[in-house]
Amino acid sequence: MHRAPFADHGGARAAGIDVVGLRERLRAWAHECGFSQIGIAGIDLAGAEPGLRAWLAAGFHGEMHYMARHGMKRARPAELVPATASVVTVRMDYLPRDAPPDWMARERSRLAGLADGEAVVSVYARGRDYHKVLRQRLQQLADRVAAEVGPFGHRVFTDSAPVLEVELATRAGLGWRGKHTLALSREAGSMFFLGELFVDLALPPDRPGAEPAAWSAGGHCGTCTACLDACPTGAIVAPGRLDARRCISYLTIELHGPIPLEWRTAIGNRVFGCDDCQLACPWNKYAQRSPLPDFDERHGLGAAKLLALWQWDEPEFLRRTEGSAIRRIGYVRWRRNLAVALGNALRAGGDGRIAHALSAAREDALPLVREHIEWALAQEALASQASRDAGSGSGP
Repeated sequence: MHRAPFADHGGARAAGIDVVGLRERLRAWAHECGFSQIGIAGIDLAGAEPGLRAWLAAGFHGEMHYMARHGMKRARPAELVPATASVVTVRMDYLPRDAPPDWMARERSRLAGLADGEAVVSVYARGRDYHKVLRQRLQQLADRVAAEVGPFGHRVFTDSAPVLEVELATRAGLGWRGKHTLALSREAGSMFFLGELFVDLALPPDRPGAEPAAWSAGGHCGTCTACLDACPTGAIVAPGRLDARRCISYLTIELHGPIPLEWRTAIGNRVFGCDDCQLACPWNKYAQRSPLPDFDERHGLGAAKLLALWQWDEPEFLRRTEGSAIRRIGYVRWRRNLAVALGNALRAGGDGRIAHALSAAREDALPLVREHIEWALAQEALASQASRDAGSGSGP
């Protein structure tokens, strides 16, 4: 995060500034910095606290202990950053510039390519690490404001602190909270990143994109339940309520230890993140291509094969993931995820070379990876037994 000292007098910092004019100039500057949309939210998020407490009490945050550690600061911007008077929220589209019109169908087809050894990396992670892109450009936006009004207190965030990003985005008029818990926009679906600029300027807030009742879902989703129906692990336990412990993005990125046995098969060929709820969402037919080259696909990650990724040693992993969000999980968890996907491919009757590749790596593997390799190798036997049972006509 980036920061500048906050003034002790908070919102009074805006005295003598044409805040209405500044808000409009902010919009123009934001587009120049590569953002697709910008909105201003106030700092009273008290309505979000009951839902946040209930979510934490249910343990839905899993091993993301920082969420409980920060407590209600997530819903109290001025407690997180004293003297905050307004929050500028930005949207940055990330669909690659060359994404074809049928990109959703193509992504679903790759998910069905398990037996063919297809590897699936979440769309957002195929280009440059969004943390780097948004932080840099948010700071550019802050610099533009400072050039206009003089030094002012601010801090830049993008998925990097206890911030209720979707709540702020909804209140700033960027969209509504979808049933999958992501921010949704009529003009852009959900294929975008969010970032925030906490400021000590009392700027006029924008009209909320939906009723500000915290953690509610629905909005313009109507009666659609496509995202709930599509989730491979049933992690969306109710509209607008996600049990992260079951979410494939959590399991392949946030979880540090072994992936629970009950979810390994459902992971399929997903090796970093999961886009299923977004691929099922009708609003994503309006997803916007990014104007930036940063999110263009790197190293063929949109068409990668499991065995090819398995052949990466650690130096190659580090080289190919330089500047990528994938690097954050490290080589060991990357191998853990690949082992699970390779096991699922074996069970689906995939390439006969998979078992040899797994066996060759087992002896030298670290304990976490070895345990997943052994599970993966066992899937071939399970597939053979299932085939024999089917041939003999015997049932379970």
